This record gives sequence, structure tokens and C-alpha cells, in this order.
Amino acid sequence: MINILYAASEAVPYAASGGLADVAGSLPRALNDAGQDCRVVLPLYKNVKPELRSSLEFITNFTVDVGWRRQYCGVFKGVINGVTYYLLDNEYYFGRDGLYGFYDDCERFVFLSRAIMEMLKHIGWKPEVINCNDWQTALVPVYYNVFYKYQYGYDNIKTVFTIHNIQYQGKYGMEVLNEVLGIPMYHTKLLEYDGCVNLMKGAFECADKITTVSPSYAWEILDPWYSHGLDRALVNKQYKLCGFLNGIDVDTFNPEKDPLLTKNFSVKNLKGKAECKKALLNELHLQEGDEPVIGIITRFVSHKGIDLIKYVFEDMVNMGCKFAILGSGEKIYEDFFKEMAWRHPDKVSATIGFIPDLARRIYSSADMFLMPSQSEPCGLAQMISLRYGTIPIVRETGGLRDSIRDAGGENGNGFTFKTYNAHDMFGAVRRAKEYYDNKPEWKNLVVAAMKNDYSWAVSAELYMGLYRELAGHE
Repeated sequence: MINILYAASEAVPYAASGGLADVAGSLPRALNDAGQDCRVVLPLYKNVKPELRSSLEFITNFTVDVGWRRQYCGVFKGVINGVTYYLLDNEYYFGRDGLYGFYDDCERFVFLSRAIMEMLKHIGWKPEVINCNDWQTALVPVYYNVFYKYQYGYDNIKTVFTIHNIQYQGKYGMEVLNEVLGIPMYHTKLLEYDGCVNLMKGAFECADKITTVSPSYAWEILDPWYSHGLDRALVNKQYKLCGFLNGIDVDTFNPEKDPLLTKNFSVKNLKGKAECKKALLNELHLQEGDEPVIGIITRFVSHKGIDLIKYVFEDMVNMGCKFAILGSGEKIYEDFFKEMAWRHPDKVSATIGFIPDLARRIYSSADMFLMPSQSEPCGLAQMISLRYGTIPIVRETGGLRDSIRDAGGENGNGFTFKTYNAHDMFGAVRRAKEYYDNKPEWKNLVVAAMKNDYSWAVSAELYMGLYRELAGHE
């Protein structure tokens, strides 16, 4: 058994804003199910639900060095689904509405990283591996190497740093080194990059291993087109780099038991999916009929491929496709989808915002799911779609390349296109429509898609192999 501490800025069910929370809530559980002792540490945010907060047990408190300050930190413990969670309490840093986007985010997550290291003196449990995630906990390996490595009780701890999205790096002015980080000047080189402090680069320097959330993303981020400037730092450290595809919680996303579905269905009995589609068309005030419904659930930002969708949207509607769209983001894209829904009220529905229950109904009821991302570290939406027999149409990038195989080849489970080009995407949609029009062929594809296994059990095996190697377990 390996003792693993999973350090993240968010984790389901306590706090969530994106995919990181899903991973931090699911992977540790899968590791524990496989016989490891994986525990999670995250901040105790103000927006933790009262019923979860009331179930927490106070463990201890101590002070944490943040630059020249000494700040209070309380440690609370919760156990959910057999996973132990440590929540670090400081009202000044985390008693706010929202998780990120504050003027002092650097200081808040410096506190978190330092508090994680200090906590180990007080909880009566020592990890063999600490797996940190994204820039918010990137300083854990740095602080371990600079301050803790040779302290009593901290010997032989290995650190893993996981990149969920290399776009967000934790970049700040050089003045934060002394003022906030408290790193000695002779260690400046660990964090300095392109004239500023880059917390993610510090993790590259100090972590024992660097992982990403899909094998393809691991080599893509060595390319300047994907790396947001960090390729030069990574190329020198690529001997540490590997990629494991994320999984999804197959108990939560289960068409046989999902309470949010109009009618449950399974790979052996697909009748319920047709009823779900009929109910969705009715809910969104779209015209009933047998044309394929394409689901789009995404943030409306350029790297999600919205420009491609804009360019050929009318062509797809004229080809006989209906659209169920859910998301929010840049106003130019929100306005575009609203206009399309106004122009084609019987064929296009656009809901601005994010409604989890509606998202689930779109995943389960649409025929196809369109995801033409410019870059996609892993992506969970295409895996959720497969689970519900909704066929993904994706661009071959990152985790989309690793999880979706074109129906024109062996073991196909979706439709793919290579270049970031609107007409290439349109070609993939047209091929999907031709498949859809051949009902026996389409049913075979849906059945094949639903048989794919993207559960966390598969990914957990890969992580365990890495942890065993680092911890010296055979």
C-alpha cells in the first residue's frame, strides 16, 4: 500500500469550478478502491455547503509563513466514500465568494502550498507521494526541495505535478519572491522565466515527475503552438513527463440508473434513449422529427473551436441537423448562438449559462456531440457522451485524439477531423449524418460507443504504476 496525498485547489464534493474538481474527487477514490491510501487536501472555502461543513471534524491549527507574515491555518477532516479529505481553513484567504480571480491569488495559493507542507507535522500520517495539481499547488515541490527535504519526518517524499491546463501558469512580477513566496534569492532561478515569476515552471524544476491528463497532450505541450510559452522549460524536463488519460465517474454518469433521465436505458435496450430525445425536443421547443440532434455543451471561448462552428453553422442546419446548445462565455459567441436560435426557432435551442441537469439531459438525449477544440488537455464531455450513446464529433487533439476513434476505421466510436478548419469539421458532421441515416449501422455504432470503458479504474492503474516506481514499491 502506498500513502498518497492528492493536493488540489478544488475537489468534488466540497468545491468545484471545473474538471480539476472532478478528477480530485474521483481518482483518489479509485486509488483507494485498488488498495492504496490516497487522501485529498484542499482549501476550506466559504461556499462549501453547510451540510458538508457541519460534518467536518476539527483536527488542529498552526501558523504558516507567508513571506514576512505568519498566518493562522486550521485543519478540518471529512470522510466521503472512504476518502479522507483535509480542508485547510483561513477566513482571510478563503472566506470569500468564489474560488479564484482575486487580486491576491498569488498570496492565497502560496499560503495553501506552504500550509500543505506544514500540515504533515500535525496529522499523524506521512505520504510517500504528494501529487500536486496546476499552478495553485505548484509551489509544494518547490517548498519541499527548498525548506523541508532535510527536516525530520519529511525524508523520502516524492512529488508529482499534474498539468490540467498549461494556459494557466501562475505568472507574477519578480517582487513576489521576497514579499510573498519567501524564497531565498539564491533560489530565484527555480521560478524565474521570461522576466517574471512562473509558479508552474518552479514545479517543472522541482517535481520528481510531471504528468498531464492525456498522452497526446504530453507531447503537444512541447510544441510552442500548445504550450503558451512554457515549451522551452518543458523540453529540458521531458524526461520527467508522461500523460495518463483522465476517466469519468461511471456511477454518476450511468444511463441505467440516472434519475435525471426521462427514461433509463442500457446498451442492451436503447428504447429509452428515443424517449429521452423526444422529451428534450419538447423541453427545448424544437420541432419533433427524426433529424439528428447535435449537442454542444461548452465554454464559449475561441480555443473550444466556436469559430469553426460559426463559420458553417447555417450549412449544418440546412443539411438537416438540430442543435441543443448550452454554455456561456465571450459575448460575441453568446450573441451568435442567440441569433441562430432566433433565426431557426424550430431547429436551434441556445441556453446561456450552465444548468447541470439540462447538461445531463443533452448528453443523454442528443444523437451527436460536437467538440471541435483547438486544444483540449483531456476533455470529459466526449467520454460522458459515449457513456450515454451520444456519438462525439471531435478534432484530433489532446485527450480527444486519445479517446475517440473515427467510425471509418477499426473500433470506431465517433467521428474525427485533423486540421483546425471549418470545412474539415463540416465533412465530419456530414459523415456522421450519413451514418445516422443508415439506422442499422448507426445502432451498431451507438452500441460500440457505450461499451467503451473510460472509468477511473483504468487510469488509476497507470497512476499506481508511477507512484510505485517513485516510492520504490515493486
